[in-house]
Amino acid sequence: MIILRNVSVSLDTDFTDVKSIVSEALKLNEKQIKTASLYRKSVDARHKNNVNFCCSFLVELLTNEEKVIKRNSNADIYEEQSYNNVKCFSNKKPIVVGFGPAGMFAALTLARAGLKPIVIERGKDVDTRVLDVEHFFNGGKLSTKSNIQFGEGGAGTFSDGKLNTGIKDIRCRHVLKTFCEFGAPDKILYEAKPHIGTDVLRKIVKNIRQEILLLGGEILFDTRLDEIVVSGDKVTEVTVSQEGQSRILNTDEIILAIGHSARDTFYMLKKNGVQMIRKPFSVGARIEHSQEAINEALYGEFAKHTALGAADYKMAVHLENGRGVYTFCMCPGGEVVNASSEQNMLAVNGMSYSARDGKNANSALLVDIKPEDLSGDDVLAGVELQRSIEQKAYNIAKGKVPICYVGNLIDTQNYGVKILPTVKPETVECDMYDILPDFVVNSLKLALPLFDKKIKGFANGNAVLTFPETRSSSPVRILRNENYEALNISNLYPSGEGAGYAGGIMSAAVDGIRVAEAVINKLNKDVK
Repeated sequence: MIILRNVSVSLDTDFTDVKSIVSEALKLNEKQIKTASLYRKSVDARHKNNVNFCCSFLVELLTNEEKVIKRNSNADIYEEQSYNNVKCFSNKKPIVVGFGPAGMFAALTLARAGLKPIVIERGKDVDTRVLDVEHFFNGGKLSTKSNIQFGEGGAGTFSDGKLNTGIKDIRCRHVLKTFCEFGAPDKILYEAKPHIGTDVLRKIVKNIRQEILLLGGEILFDTRLDEIVVSGDKVTEVTVSQEGQSRILNTDEIILAIGHSARDTFYMLKKNGVQMIRKPFSVGARIEHSQEAINEALYGEFAKHTALGAADYKMAVHLENGRGVYTFCMCPGGEVVNASSEQNMLAVNGMSYSARDGKNANSALLVDIKPEDLSGDDVLAGVELQRSIEQKAYNIAKGKVPICYVGNLIDTQNYGVKILPTVKPETVECDMYDILPDFVVNSLKLALPLFDKKIKGFANGNAVLTFPETRSSSPVRILRNENYEALNISNLYPSGEGAGYAGGIMSAAVDGIRVAEAVINKLNKDVK
């Protein structure tokens, strides 16, 4: 199989049979092509009067593929690489802490290799979690164990379900295929910015859970990691709280796939001498515009073309004050959600359903926080900064969600009507300076007009800002060696976003697979 890249085609193209497109690009007769299918499709909207698709195709030839690749001598034509599953010959039961993307794919990889992993998840199963989150959105009490951050599927389950990533790894395609196997639409295999949507993700995580169980794995919900016991330089057992009862689990290998909001776990690891460092992270707000306005700004006269869905964007600027400001986790046709996980604290995030058919577009608007911005030498100073911001937000807004309008922040024009915030249950207008650090607010004010030059209307005075967004990434990294084990403790494998090695569903899932492979390789060596 070969991959043919960078083929420009019309928005009106029928992709049910692409042999003619492929044959022309490869300078071959159609009869020489056995199969051809869409491999990747992105929108090329650089010229608003001529919007097209830029495509890649997966091709199987009846002729010698190697000769065709050499004859074309083109970097856009190359052989496809595929991922091979690994097998394990040990009867160990590795423990996986956390059932977000990293933990889920780590556990699935272990189970399919022949092991019987034990998964510990502090939150609830996804169905119970949905009920708890909806109860909270409707004005009920926050559950600190079952919310946007904690529970089956991790924080990504209540997001847009984005699967795009900047990493280059053969496992990325494997992750996409796995999602399709468990219920995702096939289009994620070729979309340049694939997404599943929170509604579909909820079904998929249940299907993956069932597969792990069928293969002999065990999943313990409402079970929190409280303590690791280190003997010599290795973890030998863990203490967990399960439905209020303490329990000890013996372990030979433990994958630490905690999320970026498992703050109590960070403190426990620090107490036990696990080596961590501060890492850069970001804080800011969510900005909401009319999705229709974003479509028109990005696609021009093609905005209503049936082949184009809700437009998305990704922007970044580097300011003269040395700060970077960027958009993150843009949710077309989505909504802003109350992503709090601790009592008397408040944080927000974004979410979209698979149809992306909401009236508003939203995106995080973030300012980078550098380790040197933090006072003192505490490795968890970033966690404390996040907490202090969230506490201010809760207290100042009296439990409601703080908002303000762009026009209250900068001198700008107002277009159309004011955007109605989508976050639940209640909002209140607040001064950003009362909640976010001054340098963050000042940087947002400088960045908004610059973003407006890239997307006309981005700095519309009627766009709404909801804040604070503090959970875009982990403020710490748990150090690990070339074998993926914690730097000073063997048998402990930090993985995913919380450990500081990923930044989204895809990169977290890939990291979970890598770490699981490392565990399998180690156990296979022990068997030999």
